[in-house]
Amino acid sequence: MTRLGQSHILAIGGGSFRQTRRQGSLEPSGLLRYALDLTGQDRPKLGLLATATGDDADWLLKMYGAFHTWDVEVSHLALFPMPSVESPRDWLLEQDVIYVSGGSVANLAVLWKLHGLDEAFEEAWRAGVVLSGQSAGALCWHVGGNTDSFGPVLRPWAEGLALLPYSCGVHYNSDPQRRALLHESIVSGELPEGYAADEGVALHYVGREFIQAVTVDPAGYAYKIERDGAEGRVKEFRVEPRLLTT
Repeated sequence: MTRLGQSHILAIGGGSFRQTRRQGSLEPSGLLRYALDLTGQDRPKLGLLATATGDDADWLLKMYGAFHTWDVEVSHLALFPMPSVESPRDWLLEQDVIYVSGGSVANLAVLWKLHGLDEAFEEAWRAGVVLSGQSAGALCWHVGGNTDSFGPVLRPWAEGLALLPYSCGVHYNSDPQRRALLHESIVSGELPEGYAADEGVALHYVGREFIQAVTVDPAGYAYKIERDGAEGRVKEFRVEPRLLTT
């Protein structure tokens, strides 16, 4: 397998899939086409993880169905009731791109560490496997963010894989709790400075460097959040994303 030799992460704030006219079915948005294109493969191997949903079978089935017309080779890794493949590490390294679904990022992180996936993901990332995901599947690659893993009131969470040394904000324009809490958590030092994405927007990193934001929503933005040196304040800079046409 020939890879491009770079380490990519695509952290999606929301909007990985769209509802179709057929009830209960989904189709991937242009954000996932962008992730697949980063592999440089004509027929990329796409690995799905729904750990954050407890490996919900209905959600996995919907994701498989969403890609049925795309030229991709789809497989998945489940951890319940036991790993679905003999060697999760080997499976990860065989993929061209990984997509991690939303759900409970706190539960996901505990299970991944228990099964040694924290180290395996870093190895795969360094080997050029594109890592992507939405919500919990975006937060997990960072130091952390805010999450509803513990209940409907959001809480800061800083137990991510930290492949990216930043905090991450997701669903930034659709959940009014998220912006204020992310700002507070950065000011307090619970979370480092970082980036955030609206619905339909994804953050693209090469190595540990933020390269650009991409969007399927013309009204969506990304953001960079920094401490401004004054006690109790942050600076938030709006980042204009590149609009994807497919």
